Amino acid sequence: MMTHTLLLYCLVFLLPTESCRALCQAASKNKEKVSARPHGVCDGVCVDNSRCTQPCPPDTQGNMGFSCRQKKWHMITDTCRTLTAFNIFEADLYSVRPFGGLVEVDQYARKSETITEMLMQKCPRDFSCVIRKIQQSPRIPGNIAVIVQILHNISTALLTDVDEAKMRSYSIMANHILNSKSISNWTFIPDRNSSCVLLHSINSFARKLFINKHPIDISDVFIHTMGTIISRDNTGKNFTFSMRMNDTSNEVTGRVLISRDELRKVPSPTQIVSIAFPTLGAILEASLLENVTVNGLVLSVILPKELKRISLIFEKISKSEERKTQCVGWHSLESRWDQQACQMLQENSQQAVCKCRPSELFTSFSILMSRHTLESPILIYITYIGLGISVCSLILCLSIEALVWGQVTKTEITYLRHVCITNVAATLLMADVWFIVASFLSGPMTHHNGCVAATFFVHFFYLCVFFWMLAKALLILYGILIVFHTLPKSVLVASLFSVGYGCPLVIAVVTVAVTEPGKGYLRPEACWLNWDMTKALLAFVVPALAIVVVNLITVTLVIVKTQQAATGSSMFQEVRAIVRISKNVAILTPLLGLTWGFGIATVINDRSLASHVIFSLLNALQGFFILVFGTILDPKIREALKVRVTSAKRISRISENLSYDFSGHPTKGPS
Repeated sequence: MMTHTLLLYCLVFLLPTESCRALCQAASKNKEKVSARPHGVCDGVCVDNSRCTQPCPPDTQGNMGFSCRQKKWHMITDTCRTLTAFNIFEADLYSVRPFGGLVEVDQYARKSETITEMLMQKCPRDFSCVIRKIQQSPRIPGNIAVIVQILHNISTALLTDVDEAKMRSYSIMANHILNSKSISNWTFIPDRNSSCVLLHSINSFARKLFINKHPIDISDVFIHTMGTIISRDNTGKNFTFSMRMNDTSNEVTGRVLISRDELRKVPSPTQIVSIAFPTLGAILEASLLENVTVNGLVLSVILPKELKRISLIFEKISKSEERKTQCVGWHSLESRWDQQACQMLQENSQQAVCKCRPSELFTSFSILMSRHTLESPILIYITYIGLGISVCSLILCLSIEALVWGQVTKTEITYLRHVCITNVAATLLMADVWFIVASFLSGPMTHHNGCVAATFFVHFFYLCVFFWMLAKALLILYGILIVFHTLPKSVLVASLFSVGYGCPLVIAVVTVAVTEPGKGYLRPEACWLNWDMTKALLAFVVPALAIVVVNLITVTLVIVKTQQAATGSSMFQEVRAIVRISKNVAILTPLLGLTWGFGIATVINDRSLASHVIFSLLNALQGFFILVFGTILDPKIREALKVRVTSAKRISRISENLSYDFSGHPTKGPS
C-alpha cells in the first residue's frame, strides 16, 4: 500500500503537465469502453438469484454488482467512475498536499458535496473550471451519478443570482449526461431516482435564473433553454423548440403557448422560462424501469403563480395512429407521470395538443404512448357488431320470457331459475346500452359530469350481471347440496334480489364517493374506471373474477354430480351422461359468466391480439349466448312457444270462421 502511495505521489509531482494530459487522454479513451465490457465476470458457480460484487477495472473507482439469472451473470449496478475531486478541476487551479492530502483527495472522490464546495471557491462566476474535464469524461454510470450530484448541489447552494453565464455552463454539464449514447448506462446507477433528481435540479436552477432586458436562448444538443420577460400587454407568448433525439434522427418540435387571456392575469412584468429535453423521457424510463414510453419532447415551464393554464403542442416521435397517446405532467413529489395534470385537446398522427396546469408539483410535461397496439380495428369492429347482436338477442330473450312466463314458472324451482335468467338478460342489456353511451362521451373533449354518470351506470349494471350470475350459481349449489323447499319462496326471492342489486349498488356508490372528490374516478381518455391514479378499476375486477371462480366451482360440482348419477350404468347410459355433462357446461358457461375468465389471458399476455379478440368476441356476444343456451335450447320454453303458436293459429282460424259466419252463408248461383 505504501508503495502505491509513493508511486502516486511521484507521478503527481514529477510528471510534466503535457505527460499528465497525454496519460489522462489515454485513460479517458480506455474508460469510454468500460460500459461495453462483457458480463459474467464473477468467480464461482452461478446459482439463480445469487449476487456478487467485483472491483472496477484499473484507473476507475467503485464496484460492479452482478445477479445470476438463468445460469448467467448479469450486471445490475455499476458505480465505476473516473471523476473525483482530484481530477475534475483544471490542472492549474489546484494543488495536492503531500501524503496527508491524499486522504483528503480520496474523501473528495466519495463526496460530490466537497467537489461543489471547491467549485464555488475556484470558479463561482461560471463554473468554467470543471466544464472541460466533465466534457472529456466517459459517460459511465459512476460518472453520471457524480455529475447529477454536482448539479443537484449547485442548484441547492445557489439561492439567487443565476445569470446567463451560469445557466450556460450548467446546461453544458447537463447536456453531457443527457446524451443519447448514455441512456442505457442510467439503468445501472444504484439510485433509481437519479434521473428524477436531475430533472428537479435543472428546473430548480432555472427557477432562479435572472433575465434582464433581453431574452435568453441557450441551445445545446440535448437541452435547450429559453426565457423572456412578459407583461399583461402582450398579445400572447410562445416558445418553439426543434431538437434531435440522437445524432442521426430527424428533428422533433415542441411548442409552449400562453394565451392573451392568461397573460392578463399577470399584475406586473415578470419572466418565464421554458426548457426542452429530447432524451430525458427515455432516461426516466430507463432509470425508473417504467413501463411507459415518452413520445415527444419533455417540456419544462416555469411561470409566475398567476398563470394557471398553458397549451403545449408535441410532435410525435413515433407517428403511429394505432397507439394511444396521453398528455401527462411529471409529479415532482411522487416521481411519476400523472394524467391528471393535463387534458388532450386535439390529436392526429403527427402531433398532440395538450392543455396543462403548471404548479409547484407539475413543472414538466410530455406525451406518453402505449408500448403496444391494443386499439386494433378488428377489436373495434368485433365489439360494436357484437354489441349490436347482443342487444337484439337480449330484447328477443326478454320478449320470449314474457311470452311464456306463465307456462314455464309453474313450480318454485323453475320460477326462481327464470327470475335469475331474466334479470341477467335485463341487466346485461342495460350495461350494453350504457357502454355505447359511454363510448360516445369518451374522447379528448370529455363531458365530465355526463362521463361520471355513464361510468357509474356501466359499472353498476355490469356488476349486476355478475352478481345475478352469482345468484344463479348459489341457486344451483343450494339445489345440489340442500333440500330445496326448506326456505319460503319469498325469502329466496328477496335474497336473490339483495345479491343481484344490493351488492353492486353498494360497491358502485362507494367507488364513486371515494374517488370522484379527488378527480380519480375516471380515466382521462375514456369514460371508464381509473387505474393509474386510484386503482378504482379494482372495484370491478376483484368482484368479477371472484364470481367467475365461484361459478367455475359450481360447474365442476354439476359435472361431478352428473358423473355420479351415471356410475354403474351401461355404456350407452355413460355416453348419454357425457353428452349431458357437455350440455350442462355449454349452458352454464355463458350464463354464469365464465367467458369473462378469458380476461385473465389478456392480463397475463396483454400483447397478444388473439387473446383480446377471443375475449372481445365471447363477451360482446354474451347476450346472443344467453338467448341460445338459456332460452332457445330450453325444452320447456320451446314446448311453451309451440303451444302459444298452436294456440295463436287456432284462435286465428276461429276468428276467421266467426267472421265468415257473421257475414252469412254464400248463396248458390244459377246452375
